[in-house]
Amino acid sequence: MIELTVALIIFLFPLAYSPGPGNMFFAANGARFGFRSTLPANVGYHIATWVVTAAIGLGFIAALEKFPYVFASLKIAGSLYVLWIAWKLFKAGTLEGSDRAKPATFADGVILLILNPKAYLIIALMFTQFLGQSDDGWLVTVFLISTVFTFNNLIAFSVWALLGDKIAGHFRAPESARKLNMMFGAILAAVAIWMFLS
Repeated sequence: MIELTVALIIFLFPLAYSPGPGNMFFAANGARFGFRSTLPANVGYHIATWVVTAAIGLGFIAALEKFPYVFASLKIAGSLYVLWIAWKLFKAGTLEGSDRAKPATFADGVILLILNPKAYLIIALMFTQFLGQSDDGWLVTVFLISTVFTFNNLIAFSVWALLGDKIAGHFRAPESARKLNMMFGAILAAVAIWMFLS
């Protein structure tokens, strides 16, 4: 079990800590509202991550293979959702004092995971690589992989949210804040397009 956990963490490290929809979402929210404000969305995302990962490990992926249009629909919906978040961020003004700006919620975190088809691909790939590498039984292995994957992502997203928060500390002036929001908005828009095209 220890060997499987170490191998899994090594496998997941570049996937979890490199820029992607989830990391950019939390970095942008950390920059906009501060690290603490990202916690509800982070919890929502990772509760959904554990449930979806365990479901795929228990055979949910077979249903997606039978109904490929579901995956295509998730891909389009996820791209549009991230693009909408990018637009809101791009149009945001200063980092403080906006009544209309709200931090991401628990529900936003859940939606982001559910509408992220890349997460399904990574989860499916992870199970094909690691499901048979333990003698502890199939069910125990599924739950172990789901837990390690979720916890690793939780740490990665928290790091990105904290980085966003720290970067924002240098952009408190209104004009600097606008530029930072536009930068993160543009990054999220690029991520949305990448999600759609890949």
